[in-house]
Order: sequence, then structure tokens, then C-alpha cells
Amino acid sequence: MKIVPLGDKLVIKRIEADRETAGGIVLPDSAQEKPRQGRVLSVGDGRLLPDGSRAAREVHEGDRVVFGSYAGTEVTIDDEALLILRAEDVLAIVK
Repeated sequence: MKIVPLGDKLVIKRIEADRETAGGIVLPDSAQEKPRQGRVLSVGDGRLLPDGSRAAREVHEGDRVVFGSYAGTEVTIDDEALLILRAEDVLAIVK
């Protein structure tokens, strides 16, 4: 199933966090934070401007992005955990 976001929304798949610290300590699932980076799977048409046109997109499919801890809404589609968030919730694009 394909999910198509509306307006300025993005569909993101989180990038899995490391299970081991730099010192070699393996972290249990309960001690890990949710990753704040992800890969953009799908992009909406862009924000609607007052004149009826659409704002240019800054984030594109395939980009690796950083977002806030509590940004977006988590959904599960075909047993895959995804995140839907607004384009303005993206803090940076990782190059």
C-alpha cells in the first residue's frame, strides 16, 4: 500500500538507532530513545499560499532528515512503523 501525504506533510521511516554505545555497552530496548533521524518516503504537494499557489518544497523523497522528539504522528501501514509530520517540523537535512 502506498501512502500519499496531503499539503505540506511528509511520510518518514525512522532510521534505527545504534544498540551499542561508543564504549561497547549494549543498551536494552527500554533504555533506548526513539531515533530522531529518518528517510523521507513520500512528500505532499506543499503548503498552500494565500494566492492559491503552492510553496516550493525544501525536502524531497529520499532525503535523510532530523526532526524533533515529539514531532508528527506514528502510524503502522503493512506492519511498517512510519511517521507523518509537517515539513516545518523538520530541523535539518543530512547530506
